Amino acid sequence: MEYSTDIVVIGAGITGLTTGFYLDRDKQNFLILDNRDYPGGVIHTEKCGDFVYETGPNTGVLGTLEAVKLFEQLHGEKSLTADYALEKASTAAKKRFIVKGGKPNIMPMGVGKGISTKLFTFKDKLRVLFEPFRKRGTNPDETLAEFVKRRLGESILDYAINPFISGVYAGDPGMLVTKYAFPKLYNLEQNYGSLIGGSVKIGKVRKKEKEQNPDLKKVTRETFSAEYGLSNLAYGVYNRIGEERFILSAQKAVVAKTDDGYEVSFIKNGERSTIKCRCVVNTAGAYAFPELFPFVDDEDKKVISNLVYSGVVECALGFEKWEGSPLDGFGCLVPQKENRKILGALYMSTLFKNRAPKGGALLSIFMGGMRHLDYLDLSDTEIKKIVAEDISSIFDIKEFAPDMFKIMRHRNAIPQYQADTKQRIEAIEKIEKQFPGLIVGGNMIGGIGMADRIKQGVQLAEKAKI
Repeated sequence: MEYSTDIVVIGAGITGLTTGFYLDRDKQNFLILDNRDYPGGVIHTEKCGDFVYETGPNTGVLGTLEAVKLFEQLHGEKSLTADYALEKASTAAKKRFIVKGGKPNIMPMGVGKGISTKLFTFKDKLRVLFEPFRKRGTNPDETLAEFVKRRLGESILDYAINPFISGVYAGDPGMLVTKYAFPKLYNLEQNYGSLIGGSVKIGKVRKKEKEQNPDLKKVTRETFSAEYGLSNLAYGVYNRIGEERFILSAQKAVVAKTDDGYEVSFIKNGERSTIKCRCVVNTAGAYAFPELFPFVDDEDKKVISNLVYSGVVECALGFEKWEGSPLDGFGCLVPQKENRKILGALYMSTLFKNRAPKGGALLSIFMGGMRHLDYLDLSDTEIKKIVAEDISSIFDIKEFAPDMFKIMRHRNAIPQYQADTKQRIEAIEKIEKQFPGLIVGGNMIGGIGMADRIKQGVQLAEKAKI
């Protein structure tokens, strides 16, 4: 089959869906292509009896105005209200735990509680008090581990930053570059000379901005999902755009440059089809870039595809009756110093309604990451044994007998923004300049969080439209 359209969006994950949503709003002519048979990309929800679990991302954060506005527009569609509703996490989400000495300890929020916690050494608590008086860093490629040790201290790296990075990036703070992985943190020091002082000043600036633009008050940084799972968010956008705009189960997609634009070919149902267009928006991962765009210079493709991704083993555990220690928070993270094999656990049935039967529990357990990439090759039996040992010990479970145990392996889970990020950004800028109409997005740049992906989707739509 042959198609003709103005814009082709490659990837129907949250970035591609958002791009399509705003292209549709602006009455653009476009198609969205994806190799999966459902929208959402890695976002996918499954049901097993009374348990509702995610096979990919579990939550998002209302961290950008673009995310807030997308949800408002979706919820305002009367035709969608039966299928979609944003669900904010329970107030328990404010309590987060770090495992120390084998048991969960409350993660301190704020300087005051940081001084009283048992997680950090007395020496490093003093370092925090004197943090505003330290000099700015001068190395733009400084890793997060180096940054934190220099400004705050080693115990804070070990029992705050290390587990946090495992929870967000499944990464290693000794490999991530602060400037690219956490630009807000880097800019606090560079612009204000201090994390604490900069946070206070930024707070005042944001207060004024909210007074001038009341919509910014909606950027609450609350944790969210959708009622009955994140798939409902994906299908909410999908339904709003219209299924006629999607070509799903499109395998082996390849883009060719033509005299008047681009030609995208793919295989579906055993047949090779093509789409002629003037613009291609890529939201696929860096690992897919060389095969998608064979006409791009080999060196530029190499710079992009060399992006390191962490691999993650995700386990969904369902208990009809929970008999372990209370699950009264967001979840717990496990520092590398603790010598455990899991990275952490999310208390999904505490955060959101209708995820487990009454009196039961649903946990999402994470393993592997940059600490143990080899865990992706473990057998199901080996994974179950590791989870049983760590979960039983941490949560005081006498008999580990979950009623549901699902295992998901993600080999290209989360991109690691390391020292080569600058080269990657420059390569993308070069490619877009060299090939007008080719727009490169996806989580290889611009942040990994769901709100970051939505924000980028808005930007991609703006760049692609006529």
